Amino acid sequence: MLSRRAFLKTAAATAALSAIAHPKPGLAATAKPTRLQPGAVVGLISPASATFVREDVEIVMDAVRGLGLVPRLAPHLFDRYGYLAGQDQDRAEDVNQFFADPEVAMLLPIRGGWGSGRMLPYLDYDLIRQNPKILVGFSDITALILGVSAQSGLVTFHGPNGLSGWRTAQTDFFRRVLFNAERVTFENLVDGDDGDRLMQTRYRLQTITPGQAQGKLIGGNLSVISGIVGSPYMPDLEGAILFLEDIGENIYRIDRMITHLKLAGVFDRLSGLIFGQCTNCTPDESYGSLTLEEVIWGHIQPLGIPAWYGATIGHLETILTLPIGLEVAIDADRGTIEMLEAAVV
Repeated sequence: MLSRRAFLKTAAATAALSAIAHPKPGLAATAKPTRLQPGAVVGLISPASATFVREDVEIVMDAVRGLGLVPRLAPHLFDRYGYLAGQDQDRAEDVNQFFADPEVAMLLPIRGGWGSGRMLPYLDYDLIRQNPKILVGFSDITALILGVSAQSGLVTFHGPNGLSGWRTAQTDFFRRVLFNAERVTFENLVDGDDGDRLMQTRYRLQTITPGQAQGKLIGGNLSVISGIVGSPYMPDLEGAILFLEDIGENIYRIDRMITHLKLAGVFDRLSGLIFGQCTNCTPDESYGSLTLEEVIWGHIQPLGIPAWYGATIGHLETILTLPIGLEVAIDADRGTIEMLEAAVV
């Protein structure tokens, strides 16, 4: 039988865990992190798949140093639990610890893969709200940047993971948004192979519904977003601009996930929609298939909101740094996303 002191201690611990595991409804993004300065500390984390090769971390550390920043490894960075980078609570604790550390200015994941969504119940959103920092990533990290935005009100960033390419164009966007605090206007990049052609063959803009719209920018990987819709970790989409991208999915699966968003009422609340790249998204050859364009047009055109297809957002060599939860203006005729304010202070 528990003593009164032991009972109270257990009850307090249970209440604390419950507050994290059952967070408040989504908040509007109101908190901006501080811009990066040369010499700032970057916390390297593994929120998703495990890092099996130590050299990968060394490569990321070199990229961070190349930005003029100082890398710091999370305590559980090299942990492994099957295909995950350690236990859910430990991966979440690395995130919590870096947000609590006043020396750390940014959190950068090594890679995506799978696992970010599993640790969302263990993050301390009050701590994150009180210590706004730059949190960036894409692919599976979509769950982390959207979950933190929804539950803390922090502006987060759909941008490079540590093992992204970090070539000139990617680094330039990263610096302009996170170092210089610029209000950047994003538009389709031109593929290098098209530099001496008479016409553009890749990353062509296709307007689905013309027009302009304004709203907070929300988005990321379609598969990940489909998995968190209906949870408290999906930001409020009322009046939002939603962007989607994916990789390596059969077209019927893209159709199924977009149908899920449609049935969940996601599309009914949007001001605009952008579909980026679906890299290696192919038909299932065992039976007849719709084309990817037919699937996208069939779902999006009836919405009657400004929308386009083919934005250079996705699993590409150049990963744009896009602010999540920030007000933007879009032009579906020109295929532009204009930041209406700086994303960092």
